[in-house]
Amino acid sequence: MTNITDKRLKALAARTDAQIDYSEIPELDEAFWKDARMIEPDRTQSVTLRVKKSVLETFKAQGKGYQTRMNAVLETYARSLRKHG
Repeated sequence: MTNITDKRLKALAARTDAQIDYSEIPELDEAFWKDARMIEPDRTQSVTLRVKKSVLETFKAQGKGYQTRMNAVLETYARSLRKHG
C-alpha cells in the first residue's frame, strides 16, 4: 500500500473532473461488457461471539473499524480452508 500525504490528498480532492487525465484509461466498449456479470456482495450476519480479551483489545487499539478488520482476518482464514479443504 502506498502512503500518501494529507497535503497530496487535499490537492487531489481539489481537482476538477476536467483536470483529470484519462488518456491511459481505455473506453469500456461492447467487448468489455460482453462477459460481464453482476456479483452480489457477501452479506454480513450479526452474531454473538466470545473472543479473548487480549484479541479484542489488540484490534480495538488499531482504532475505528476494528470489527471490519476482525472480519477480514476471519474471511481470509475461511478462504484458505476452502482452498485446501
